[in-house]
Amino acid sequence: MRPPRLRRIAQLYAGLVLYGVSGSMLLLAGLGVDPWDVLHQGLSRRLGLGVGTWVVIVGLLVLLLWIPLRQRPGFGTVSNVIVVGLVIDAVLATVHPVHGLALRLITMCAGVVLNGIATGAYIGAGLGPGPRDGLMTGLAARGHSIRLVRTGIEITVLLAGWLLGGTVGLGTVVYALGIGPIAHVSIPLLAIRVSAVELSTPT
Repeated sequence: MRPPRLRRIAQLYAGLVLYGVSGSMLLLAGLGVDPWDVLHQGLSRRLGLGVGTWVVIVGLLVLLLWIPLRQRPGFGTVSNVIVVGLVIDAVLATVHPVHGLALRLITMCAGVVLNGIATGAYIGAGLGPGPRDGLMTGLAARGHSIRLVRTGIEITVLLAGWLLGGTVGLGTVVYALGIGPIAHVSIPLLAIRVSAVELSTPT
C-alpha cells in the first residue's frame, strides 16, 4: 500500500519548518552560522550583492550540478526555497538573541541536531530535496556514504567561504562536523517508502 500523499506533504512541511527553526537557533546563538551561509557571506563581501541574492545564485548553480547526477527537482525542492526562508524571518522577528555562554552553547548544539533531523524528515518525504541536499543525495547514490559526502561538502564550502572572507565561528565548525553523521542516521530512519505507482505520479 502506498503512503497517503497527505502524510508525505505533512512530513515535508514539518521538516522544512523545523529546518528553518533550527537555522534560526544557530543565528540566535551567535556562535557561527552553517558553512553555506559562510560561503554566501564571503561571496557578498568579495563580489558585492546581498547575502540573500547569493543564496539564490548559489542554489541555482548547485541545481546545475544535478544534471550529471540525474537528479530531478520536485515539489519539495521549490517548497524548500520558500518555506525555510519565511520561517527563519518569522523566528528572528519574534525571538530575541540568546544571552549567556552556556545557553548559547545549548542553543547552538540543539540547532545542529534539529537541523540534521529536519533534513531527514523533508528528504524522507520523497517529494524532492533542496538544491544543496539534492547534491548530497545524488553523490551518495553513486555508492558513497551519506556521512562522508555531507561532511565533505560542508567542509569544502566552509573553507571556500572562509577564504572569501566569510565569518567562521564555533557553531560553524560543530555544524560542519556534526551534520553528516546526524543526517546519515535521520535520512533512512525517516524515509517513507514509496511505491512505483506513487513515484510515477508528478510531484
